[in-house]
Amino acid sequence: MLFKTKKLEHYKLKTLDGEIGETADFFFDDQHWTIRYLVANTGAWLTKRKVLISPYALAEAFKEEHLISINLTKKQIEDSPFLDYDKPVSRQFEVDHSHYYGSPYYWGGSETWGIYSTMFGGKVLSDFDHKEDEEIGDLHLRSINEVSTYHIHATDGEIGHVEDFIIDDETWTIRYLIVNTRNWWPGKKVLISPTWIECVSWDESEVSLNLSREAIAAAPEYTDEAQMNRDYEVSLHEHYDRRGYWLGKTLDE
Repeated sequence: MLFKTKKLEHYKLKTLDGEIGETADFFFDDQHWTIRYLVANTGAWLTKRKVLISPYALAEAFKEEHLISINLTKKQIEDSPFLDYDKPVSRQFEVDHSHYYGSPYYWGGSETWGIYSTMFGGKVLSDFDHKEDEEIGDLHLRSINEVSTYHIHATDGEIGHVEDFIIDDETWTIRYLIVNTRNWWPGKKVLISPTWIECVSWDESEVSLNLSREAIAAAPEYTDEAQMNRDYEVSLHEHYDRRGYWLGKTLDE
């Protein structure tokens, strides 16, 4: 199922033995554009501490109750590796975090979840599954809240800004950026796949697309009331003459 990240803002977080706070943000990696952590606001419970929860620990989201259930106890979260709220996430922290919870590494492979295409392929790790903690690549975690302010540039000029993200809850992959084009013409929102992005300037807070303003203007409109279904996605991909992610990879990809 596809859902918007902003719909999950301020959802209550319920562990196996009680509530711990609410959702504050999500961190995604800028290589696979996949959510790696939910950031929890625990209020006065764990002050000055950034609490990160992997999608491996998330059980289910309940829309009517505005609640996400977590397959962890409050004690497990309290005793988890400490991360100062003002400090960025380091690879060593991620290694310690994975060791503590027994969750697989998402890095170290070419697939979305390491050597697996979905997170359900990864098994819980034992101490014997971990090799020596060698340095495995660079860290590329980004904040959903921060990137939601980035400007969008087409091949022939600026066209709008990122407003939200649409995520696949099976893989936690970001399928689309919701782009508000009111900077250029009033009212219309469109969807852009991360795979259509030419480059991102993280320092300049800009996303560049290999698409013209005319092509984006003619794209199927997205509305907040719209039902995200496969027919809409097919029409969107056909408009840009792009292969749908649901069709899988080809041999030359």
